[in-house]
Amino acid sequence: MLVAVTGTPGTGKSSVCGILARRGYHVVDLDAAAAEMGLTEAGEDGTVLVDVEALARGLHVSTKVAFLKGHYAHRMPANLIVVLRCHPEELWRRLAARGWPVAKVRENVEAEAIDVILQEAVAQGPPVFEVDTTAKPAEAAATEVLDVLRGTVAGHEPGRRDWSEEVAWIGTRVA
Repeated sequence: MLVAVTGTPGTGKSSVCGILARRGYHVVDLDAAAAEMGLTEAGEDGTVLVDVEALARGLHVSTKVAFLKGHYAHRMPANLIVVLRCHPEELWRRLAARGWPVAKVRENVEAEAIDVILQEAVAQGPPVFEVDTTAKPAEAAATEVLDVLRGTVAGHEPGRRDWSEEVAWIGTRVA
């Protein structure tokens, strides 16, 4: 069983998957796997580009259950996709605290507000669920991810959050 844990940067993938790993689950950091396989290159803006298709072909997981962590995990072959979500205002705070440039923060917050990753995940086909990390500790979000894996999906169906109206203030925010 492969579970993709995906979401806009800052939604809590590393924190949640770190907790899952400490609880004994196998977590595959897709960025690290891509780097180990030589499937990364530097983008023009300093970002790291990953050959996701080659990674999907070359990735082999031998455990019974594994969590695939990355903002593109929903593009990997998986049995289940969990999209971590975060309210745009909180996401802005999280990304700004990382010292990211305002333009990069704005781009990611806008993507979250209009459900970019959720829409891509739903288009992939496996069952997709959402976990809102906005106002909860990572431990609670990790428990919710496991609840989804165990079949407790009430409240985690995709499309339950509509933050599209948040786009108006995002475009005007400078810091």
